[in-house]
Parts: sequence; structure tokens; C-alpha cells
Amino acid sequence: MSNNLNWHPAREPQAEPLTGRFIRLEKLDPRQHGDDLWEVLQGRESDGKLWDYLPYGPFIERAPFDQWLEGNAASRDPLFYSVIDLASGQVQGILSLMSIVPAQGRIEVGHIAFGAAMQRTPKGTEAVYLLSKLSFELGNRRLEWKCNNANARSKRAAERFGFTYEGVFRKHMVVKDQNRDTAWYSITDDEWPTIAAAYERWLSADNQRPEGQLRTLEACRAEA
Repeated sequence: MSNNLNWHPAREPQAEPLTGRFIRLEKLDPRQHGDDLWEVLQGRESDGKLWDYLPYGPFIERAPFDQWLEGNAASRDPLFYSVIDLASGQVQGILSLMSIVPAQGRIEVGHIAFGAAMQRTPKGTEAVYLLSKLSFELGNRRLEWKCNNANARSKRAAERFGFTYEGVFRKHMVVKDQNRDTAWYSITDDEWPTIAAAYERWLSADNQRPEGQLRTLEACRAEA
């Protein structure tokens, strides 16, 4: 009995714009997006815990922040997207596709930095959904999520988004002179249709009402 997959490598992402109900993803452009990102990621109303588990930041001065944005914009892996709120036009966060391995059909969503205005709204979930959807449309077999094992907020997010916990790489990295044990999560291509249907149900106008959501994403996934 043959176990051949007749595998064809995935395609590489090209940072094409992606539009949802609440947000649009565009390739990071420091000139167009820098002022908003400085305000939402480092301003007075920013999330004080945003930089705790990221390998960079916080940025006290604007010049190093701009240099960081320029480096991110020039990168192909990670490939950075800005998150633009459709209602206001404001750039409210960034995230990336990274660890891009088309030959093996493997890709990761990471470097997530959402401003406070995105938190506890559908916008962050939609941003992750749009990049997840693109990842599988490109032919990937596996989408990864990795985070510091001490980062309870990121681990909760991974599980909420439908990623399956796979284990911990102990003493995986040294970040900001601190040990990092890395928790690994994934979604596979055979799991994606059910997870995608739950995202679409959760993001729909039937579920997202002015007074708030009717059903949680987890409940939508249980129904899928």
C-alpha cells in the first residue's frame, strides 16, 4: 500500500491586502503606518504588558522604533502586515507570517502586537483568521503558533483560535537575557475547514451585534 502524498510545495505569501468585516491587512509601510503604530503600541493608551514576551521593545524614543519598523518592512520572513481598522482608518497593530517553509508546507503566525483598541473586539480574531485562511489557501499543511511557555495570555489565545497544544521545547531560547521555554501549537490542513467555519460563524453579522457577541468562538467551533 502506497503512502505517497503526491505533495506539491506551498506558495510563498506576497503580502497582498486582505479585507474582512472589521479590519484590512496591508504590508507594513513605515511611512504610511508609523505614526499610528507609535501611538497605539507605545503611546499613553498602549497596553503596558504588550512587550513583556516579545524579543524587542519597549521603545522609549521614536527613532529606535522607526528603525525597528523599517527592518520589519524590509523582511520577507517574517512578513509583516499592518492591521487597519475599517471604521476609523487607523492602524491599530501588526502581525506576521514567519518560519515560512513552502517545501514542507509549514508556516507560522507570530510577532503579534495589537494596540489596546483591538483588544476585546473582533478585530484581533479577524486578523488571525485572515492570515490563517491565506496560509492554507497557499497550500500549507501546517500552521504554527509558538510562544513563551510563561505567556498565559498567548497560550489562551492559541487555544481560543483553535490551535492544538503539542508540547514544550525546554530551554529553547534566551530572550532579553531570560530563559524561554517555548510552547508549540498547530492547526493542520485537515482540521482547518471546521475551524474556518467556526471563525466565519463567529465573525458574521448574525453573531457580532452592537451589544456584543451572541456566541463565543469556542461555542461556534463546537457547533461546526
